Amino acid sequence: MSKKNCWEAKKCGREPGGEKIAELGECPAVSSFKAHGINHGINGGRACWAITGTYCEGKIQGTFANKIRECANCSFFILVSSEEGNQLASVPSIIQKINEK
Repeated sequence: MSKKNCWEAKKCGREPGGEKIAELGECPAVSSFKAHGINHGINGGRACWAITGTYCEGKIQGTFANKIRECANCSFFILVSSEEGNQLASVPSIIQKINEK
């Protein structure tokens, strides 16, 4: 069984062809190509908590520092943490990979 990406689990509508693209734009997790493979996700689909501008709780979120409280209690973050166990990528490692040139 394949592991779900955030847009599949949360059904935010910001994935390619999603129903909220016109209104909110494509989610940065979808187009975060440098995050591909982190926690076995497509692009940033399983690292969304470390990606600025993702959509959750009915609004576009800011940086990790601004959204950590919401992310720590997010059902998707909890799912990924459970599935990945001690192999869960740390936020600093995710951010470092995303910022690589």
